[in-house]
Amino acid sequence: MKSKVMYVGAGAGLVAFAIYGLLPGSFLGGIMGLNIAGFFFGQPVESEILPRLIVAVSMMAGVMVAGLMFLAGGLTAGWLIGSITDTFFRIQKKAAHKERPGDL
Repeated sequence: MKSKVMYVGAGAGLVAFAIYGLLPGSFLGGIMGLNIAGFFFGQPVESEILPRLIVAVSMMAGVMVAGLMFLAGGLTAGWLIGSITDTFFRIQKKAAHKERPGDL
């Protein structure tokens, strides 16, 4: 039960990333890339190859970090819900087993 709910949480995390995390991750990575390129090549950043590469790599890194955070959050939430559900069912099963007077 725990692993099934964990997979559902991972799927929910990926869907949430596609809806809420893809664009902000790209924006934040791009801004960070512009700041890094501005530090090395001066402000305002010229449209040369190396500053563009820095911005592109930084944008991809921002998207990857955002995806990792959403996926890890979904996995953790799914694992936690699965663990709580397993514990609840285990306690309920033990209580039902103790209530039967004829069984030893």
